[in-house]
Amino acid sequence: MEVRNLICIGCPLGCPVTVTMEGEDIQVTGNTCPRGADYARKEVLSPTRIVTSSIRVNDGVIARVSVKTKNDIPKSKIFEVMDEIRNTRVDAPVTMGQVLINDCAGTGVEIIATKSVERV
Repeated sequence: MEVRNLICIGCPLGCPVTVTMEGEDIQVTGNTCPRGADYARKEVLSPTRIVTSSIRVNDGVIARVSVKTKNDIPKSKIFEVMDEIRNTRVDAPVTMGQVLINDCAGTGVEIIATKSVERV
C-alpha cells in the first residue's frame, strides 16, 4: 500500500488530501469538494502542469515576451518544453494570444504569447 499526502490546488481552500493506493484501488480522503478527489487522482496517476516562461524577441521594444502552454502538459515533458522555448526566437511584433510554437516538444500543445510586444 502506498500513501501520498498532497495539498489540493483545485480551489482556493488548499485542503490537505491523503491518497491511498493499493493496486488499482485509489482512495482519496480529506477533500471538501469533488474537485479535490479529481485533482488527487490525476496527480498520482498522470500529473500535468501549465508551463510559463518567456521567449526572446528580435527588434521588439522589449527583449522578451511572456508565454505559456495553451493547455497542461505531462510533468515528465517540462524540461523538453523548456529547452524548445529557450532555443526559440520570434520577430516583433507579437500579439497577445499569438501561437509562437506549435506542438511544443511533441506534446501537441501550443506555446502562446501572454502579452503583446511592438516593433522598435
